[in-house]
Amino acid sequence: MAVLLAFAGRYGYHGDELYFVSAGRHLAWGYADQPPLVPLLALLMDTLFPNSVVGLRLPAVLFTGLGIVVAALTARELGGGRRAQVLTAGAFACSPFLLAGAGHILATHMVDAFLWTVIVWLVVRWVRVRQDRLLLATGVLTAVTLQVKFLIPVFWIALAIATLAFGPRTLLRAPLLWAGAAFAVLVTVPTLLWQAGHGWPQLEMDRTVAAEVAYAGGRLTFLPMALQQAGIVVGAPLFVLGVWWLLRSPRLRPYRFLGVTVVLVTAVFWLNAGRPYYVGGLFALCFAAAAVELDRRLPARWRWLYVPAYAVSAAIAISGLPVQPISSYADRPYSPMNMELEEFGWPEVAADVARAYRALPAEERERAAIVTDSYWQASAIEQFEPRLPPVHSGSRGYWYFGAPPDSATSALFVGADQERLLGYFASVRQVATIDNEHRVNNANQGEPIWFCEDIRAPWSQLWPEFRHMTFRW
Repeated sequence: MAVLLAFAGRYGYHGDELYFVSAGRHLAWGYADQPPLVPLLALLMDTLFPNSVVGLRLPAVLFTGLGIVVAALTARELGGGRRAQVLTAGAFACSPFLLAGAGHILATHMVDAFLWTVIVWLVVRWVRVRQDRLLLATGVLTAVTLQVKFLIPVFWIALAIATLAFGPRTLLRAPLLWAGAAFAVLVTVPTLLWQAGHGWPQLEMDRTVAAEVAYAGGRLTFLPMALQQAGIVVGAPLFVLGVWWLLRSPRLRPYRFLGVTVVLVTAVFWLNAGRPYYVGGLFALCFAAAAVELDRRLPARWRWLYVPAYAVSAAIAISGLPVQPISSYADRPYSPMNMELEEFGWPEVAADVARAYRALPAEERERAAIVTDSYWQASAIEQFEPRLPPVHSGSRGYWYFGAPPDSATSALFVGADQERLLGYFASVRQVATIDNEHRVNNANQGEPIWFCEDIRAPWSQLWPEFRHMTFRW
């Protein structure tokens, strides 16, 4: 947590964080790309700590710290002593995904991974103490998780299949488990109704995610990337060993169904072309199982290896945080895989748009809407230039925030290409170019700002054609 706080404000907002804040200002029961909890959380933090990157990220820091504790508690429930608990906590803290990927920014995958970790711990504890109120608690947490992402049903379906095959079947007969499930369904109804009323855009978002994953190698790289995100030096070996020993260790036999659950969940996300970090909520379980068995099996003379292994793993994980100066990224080729590049340049995006808008003659400003190619750009303008007219975008969830007014016959359009825009406007001319002033080639550097005149039909009629779920239009 100290490391995360130290680097929390080094660069700036990530584009997704700006979008969550913007989505919070347009509160709804659902969005095209997510349920409502993280936008609500972003709105709360931005209200408590206005315009503070560190303040916005405090939940990520807190949940990461709590996740480390819950990971250690999972090892204790599996019979691990102090050393096994420390090994588990260390593996969690040194995971590139759980530290730099999830703990560094406020994001849906951060909250989702933490809640999965707590749910799994409660199931593990239930196996040992058989207190059914723990199952009711998993239902309540599942209800919360469903307000973040729609992934947790995969876990419960896989767990049900594994339990029917390997026991303990008493778990599925516990009334409080089904009471918790009913509560989770009831709480999710408003979000499902929003999705149904808007044509189930989440299904389209799933296809978009699959296309983005395909860019990074798709199913071929799913497992290698998942292991990399667990941690090459410590996390990946513990993840593999943890699954193996959950399936094979006589001492862990009561938890064999959880090993099968991990295999099934991983297989589902692999087949569905999901993101590799979708299995991150199961890392703590596997780390804990491996640490408990290693502590029992590894001879004492080999335990000195823990220190250099964890030191190297920590160094690798920390290197994924914004430790380098911004100038070190100057003039590097653009790559969508370098997501840290999207943590700076947003104030400059908004300022460039504001200058272009104010440079227009007064009569042109009066009839011009501000429209952007991506939801990140729109969110940045809303955050850093609130005195501009309302900004609009056809990108992902931002499209649902509303179309420009029909009284706007022109547009200051950020991004996109001239040929496509000429399909909607009589004339399109470039009036500015976005420059982040760092010579960093991220997704916005060099993007054009167009002034588009004489729209061919009212916005209310054309707005459905501007809708797109892909990152770039």
